[in-house]
Amino acid sequence: MVIKKKNKTEYDFLKATDKNPSNIQPEKLTLDSRLQFECHPEVSCFTACCHNIKIILTPYDILVLRKRLNMPAHAFITEYTEPTYLEKTDMPGLQIKLVGEKNGCPFVTPQGCTVYTDRPSACRYYPVGMADFHEGGKDDDAEEKFFFLVKEPHCKGHEEPKQWTIGEWRQDQGVDLRDEMNKDWLRLVMRRKSFGHQASLSDAAKRMFFMASTDLDTFRTFIFESSFLDTYEVDAETLAAIREDDVKLMLFSFKYLANTLFGAAGLSIKEEKIQSKVEEIRKRQDEALQKAEQEYQQMKAERDRMARER
Repeated sequence: MVIKKKNKTEYDFLKATDKNPSNIQPEKLTLDSRLQFECHPEVSCFTACCHNIKIILTPYDILVLRKRLNMPAHAFITEYTEPTYLEKTDMPGLQIKLVGEKNGCPFVTPQGCTVYTDRPSACRYYPVGMADFHEGGKDDDAEEKFFFLVKEPHCKGHEEPKQWTIGEWRQDQGVDLRDEMNKDWLRLVMRRKSFGHQASLSDAAKRMFFMASTDLDTFRTFIFESSFLDTYEVDAETLAAIREDDVKLMLFSFKYLANTLFGAAGLSIKEEKIQSKVEEIRKRQDEALQKAEQEYQQMKAERDRMARER
């Protein structure tokens, strides 16, 4: 996550139940720090946190959930999500569409989550958050990671006797894999957020970001059935992988978005395309010079005519 000197967490916008910052405990934790917490059906607040909540879906969440439900991306998006903008950016995203009188997650029942093993990333992080700081504005800058505890009044899981280290909790929740899958996409969002309101994405850029982040089938069609491969250098091994492997295609989409939206390294435009663009620009410049020369000669001829008449 690219953050410039700001105390901002990677995942604070993924799940919002309470905006009160006092619920974040003012202590930096490590993987070895102790945590007392457990959630299970006997806890009095069980599934309460699955209602009146905003859960942003990452691209990996969408991929895993739609495969779990055996649905194409467009059908999953239509049935289970609604559009949103990722916090304080103009980047379009998706959030879980809440349902019923209690405004709950469509996957929750009184007995618990029906997609628990494939639940979204935001549901896995709670109640342990992670901050990932970069001292500069680039991905390869030195980073500092630490953890913190979110302790909301309604949550009774903190009163359970079960104790873990932060590392054990994260491993139990499957967070490490999600961190790896999500990190490059989250960095795109935070990089955009760091620009503030002085710049905005074009409508075409917003559409591309949304498509690549939510619908890998359409993104794959874009790569193999548009002029994409006429423009970009992509090696045969990568092409073979992204043609068949959705996870590798997703990771490739992050690289593509970083390159097209922010000029990050990782993709190269074919030399002939560069030369063609250079020639196009040169031709436009030559035409502009010729037009300027013609206008000058016309003005000069008119001036000379007026001088002769005087």
